[in-house]
Amino acid sequence: MLQIDEFPTKTGEPSEYESLLAMGTHSLNAIPGAIYLCDRDGWLVRFNSEAVNLWGRTPALGEHGDRFCGSYRLYTTGGAPLAVDECPMASTLNAGLHVRNQEVLIERPDGSRFVALMNIRTLRDRHGAIQGAINCFQDVSAHHAIAEELRRKSTDLEDFFENSAVGLHIVSGEGIILRANKAELSLLGYCADEYIGRHITEFHMDEPVIGDILNKLGSGDCLNSYPARLRARDGSIKHVAITSNGRFEDGKFFNTRCFTIDVTRVHDAEIERQESERHMRNLLEALPAAVYTTDAEGRITFYNRAAVELSGRTPQLGDQWCVTWKLFNTDGTYLPHDQCPMAVALKENRSIRGVEAIAQRPDGSRVPFAPYPTPLHDANGNLIGAINMLVDITERKQAEDRQKNLIDELNHRVKNTLATVQSLAAQTARNALDAKDGYTRFEGRLLALSRAHDLLTKRHWGLTPLGVLAHEVLMPVLGAEPGRIQISGDAIDVDTRVALSLTMTLNELAINALKYGAMSTETGTLSVSWRVLPQPNGALLSLDWREQGGPTVLTPAREGLGSRLMKRCIERDLGGSFELDFAPEGVHCRLSFMVAENKT
Repeated sequence: MLQIDEFPTKTGEPSEYESLLAMGTHSLNAIPGAIYLCDRDGWLVRFNSEAVNLWGRTPALGEHGDRFCGSYRLYTTGGAPLAVDECPMASTLNAGLHVRNQEVLIERPDGSRFVALMNIRTLRDRHGAIQGAINCFQDVSAHHAIAEELRRKSTDLEDFFENSAVGLHIVSGEGIILRANKAELSLLGYCADEYIGRHITEFHMDEPVIGDILNKLGSGDCLNSYPARLRARDGSIKHVAITSNGRFEDGKFFNTRCFTIDVTRVHDAEIERQESERHMRNLLEALPAAVYTTDAEGRITFYNRAAVELSGRTPQLGDQWCVTWKLFNTDGTYLPHDQCPMAVALKENRSIRGVEAIAQRPDGSRVPFAPYPTPLHDANGNLIGAINMLVDITERKQAEDRQKNLIDELNHRVKNTLATVQSLAAQTARNALDAKDGYTRFEGRLLALSRAHDLLTKRHWGLTPLGVLAHEVLMPVLGAEPGRIQISGDAIDVDTRVALSLTMTLNELAINALKYGAMSTETGTLSVSWRVLPQPNGALLSLDWREQGGPTVLTPAREGLGSRLMKRCIERDLGGSFELDFAPEGVHCRLSFMVAENKT
C-alpha cells in the first residue's frame, strides 16, 4: 500500500485522495463526525475517533487489515446479514459512483446496534482514475434522521515558535560587510573570509529588497523586523527578519548595525499552515453535506458548495448565524435566524443535537434538515466560532410519509378483506346445496381474492394496469385462448380498492361462463372491453362483458350469491352501477363507476 512518504514528487496540485491521505489522525479527529478513507482496493487507510466510537472497535489499517468498513458486523435495515464485500463502500468502489443517504445496520462488538446513514464519494486523480473513496456516516437511530454527531473540535493548525540565534553584522555606508558575529556566520554557513569584506547585495536574493533597505537606512529610517531572503553557503534560502538602524558621523551615513533573526521555520510553518488550511477546506468541500463556519459573533467565515445547493443561494461572508434564506420550525412557524440552532449554540456555548428545522429557498421551495452546530475553542478554551452541518432529510421525511400511508392503507385493506371473507363465508353457506358444494364455492372465491392480493403485492399495493389485471384474473380460470377471448380497452391504472372489487366481479363472471355460459362449449367466445370517459370530477370507467356462441341462456329463477356479490363490489364498494342481462344468445354484463383519471 502506498504510504504518505512514498508519494512521488509532483509539480501539479495533489488529488483529493492524496490531500486526504496527507492529513494526520489529529486533523481527521477535528472533523465533527464519523469518517474513514479507503484505497482503491477497499483497504482502510484513514479513520477518525468518531468512526472508532461508532464502530465500538479500532480497525486495522492497510492490507490484511479491515476492508471496506471498520464495523464488527453489518446488516441491511431489514436485519439480513450483509457481507463486507457487499457493503455500500464496496459497491461504490466497484461501480465508481457516489452513494447518498444509504442506510445500513451496524453491530458493535458489545452486541448493540445502530442504523448508520452513509454518504460515500469516490476520489479520483486528475486522469479520472479511482484512487479511493471517503465515507461520512452518522447514527440515525434516535430520531430517524442523520443523528450521529459530526463533531469538530477546534485545534490549532500547527504550533510553532521561533528560537533561532540572533545574528549581528555591520555594513559600511558603501554596502560592504565590515564585521559579522558567529551567530550570523552560523546562520548562513559561511566562514569569516567568505562573508566579511564582500558587498551585502551578494547575499540577498531580492535586489529590490536590499536596495530598499539601504535607502531607508541611509535616509535615517529604522527597520523593525523587515522581511528579506538571504542565500546560504549550501544554496538554501534563509528567510530572515532584519532590525536595523544607521550610524551617522558628522551628518554622513557611516554604517549600519543589523540584527538578523532566522524566521525560516516560522515562514515554512506558515506555508505549512496555509497548506493544511487549504487541505481542510478541500476536505470540507468534498463532504456531501452542507457545512459552514462562523466566528464567535456568528458571522459566516466559510461555506462549502453543498451549503449553496441546500440553501438555494450563495451566502455572503459576514452574514450572521445561518446560510439559509428563511427558516421555519417543523410545525410551520417562523424561526428567526438569531434563534436558530447555530445562534443558540454560540450564545450558550454548547453543541445542539436532536433538532430539526425547515429551510426556505428564495424560489419558495422548502427543505427539511437536521442541524449539528458545534462551538470551536482555542487552546485556552475561549470561544472563537462554530461549525455547523446541515443534513438534508427530505428523503427520510418522504419515506416516513410513504410508510405511514402504507400502514394506514394496509390496516384499511385488512379490515375490508376480513369483512369480505366473512361475507363470502356467510352467503356461501346460506346458498350452498350441501357442505361439499359450499366448500368448493367458498374455496374458489377465496382463491380469486388471493389472486387479487398477489397482483397488488407484486405492485406494492400501488396502481395496477387494468389490462394486466384482466389477464391475471381471467387466464387462470378460462385459459389462454386468443381465438375465443378478446380483452381490450383504454390504458388506465386502477387503485387497490378498484382492483379488489373488479377481481371478485370478473372471477364470478368467468366461473359462470366456464360452467354454464359461452366458455362451456368449443364454439363460444368472450369479449371484455372498457372505455374511460372524462368527466368534470374525474373519469367514468365503463366495462362490457359479452358472451356469444354458447348454449342458450335461461334467466335464473332467483338471484344467486354470485350476482349479489358482484353488485356489492360494484354498487356498494365502488359506488357504481351494475347491469346483468341473461340474453338468450349470451350473458351481457355492463358495469361503470368513477375513477381518478390517470391514464398511462
